[in-house]
Amino acid sequence: QVQLVESGGGLVQAGGSLRLSCAASGRSFSSAVMGWFRLAPGKVREFVAAINWGTGTTYYAPSVKGRFTISRDNAKNTMYLQMNSLKPEDTAVYYCAYQYYSGSYYDETKYRYWGQGTQVTISS
Repeated sequence: QVQLVESGGGLVQAGGSLRLSCAASGRSFSSAVMGWFRLAPGKVREFVAAINWGTGTTYYAPSVKGRFTISRDNAKNTMYLQMNSLKPEDTAVYYCAYQYYSGSYYDETKYRYWGQGTQVTISS
């Protein structure tokens, strides 16, 4: 079992920044991939970013590349998503997720464990 707890969501104006955190516990992370997904009203859940825990290699959706940065702190077993230059279309519930790497960073069905989500709202 893996437990994931997100924090850091909130309401900010367009152009602002937020940092999300995902504290993880329960299993080894050396071969894990952790990712961020988001679900906006009326839309399907979409991939945002992922990080290979062992190598630190990162992956981003085109819509956030250059604005968002995913990172991890091995000592704290915590993943972060630094979000800059936020836009109203970034408004969504953001979820962190864990998989024991199974071939895809982008496919949400490969992620076995999910956090409860944190709301991010960007006002125009």
